[in-house]
Amino acid sequence: MPDSIRSGRANKPAGAGRPKDLAKRAAILEAAKRMFTRNGFEGASMDQIATEAGVSKLTVYSHFGDKDTLFVAAVRAYCEQQLPSSLFQTEAPGMPLRERLLAIARAFYVMVSKPEAVAGHRVLCSPQLSDSPLPRMFWDAGPQRVQDEFAALLRRRIAAGELDIADVGRAAAQFFTLVKGEPHAQLVFGCCDPMGEDGIESHLAASVDLFLRGYGVHRR
Repeated sequence: MPDSIRSGRANKPAGAGRPKDLAKRAAILEAAKRMFTRNGFEGASMDQIATEAGVSKLTVYSHFGDKDTLFVAAVRAYCEQQLPSSLFQTEAPGMPLRERLLAIARAFYVMVSKPEAVAGHRVLCSPQLSDSPLPRMFWDAGPQRVQDEFAALLRRRIAAGELDIADVGRAAAQFFTLVKGEPHAQLVFGCCDPMGEDGIESHLAASVDLFLRGYGVHRR
């Protein structure tokens, strides 16, 4: 069965077998993350992913339909695991804005600097995928979700009088671009010496401070 064929099977309603189905789905997603990172999108087959997950290929198709859908689901699962919605939605009472932004910056940088994330970035920038829909699908499932949730946090802080931002979407994109910065670019190119925890922390603090100088409401 080629990867492009969709099984067309609907998920079964919740019942006695449902927890087992959820466990299989989680195993497939974990296997997909490993195989896409190790072999790239083109090199990872549904057969390999099924074997890695310990399930049949039919089970993989019944959960995800095709390889494109599985890739997007794996990206979404990775981002939600590393940067959960609660990080943006749960406001600790009295937490200063700078501390809040630093916490998000740290979690985001840890996520994008992991070896599997760097490998995935390289795969998506490869000539083989330049004309495919995969980069756009990846963007919508991962970075766009993160930016949208961060933008919602910015709007709450604007309403609280802590930020002054005319274009919230643009500001959200700028924040994560600052956080990645030169250190992440060097990771992708494989041309840097490790900065160490102190170096990364200084980079993140400087990025947050620059963002606040541009958009923070400075009271006397």
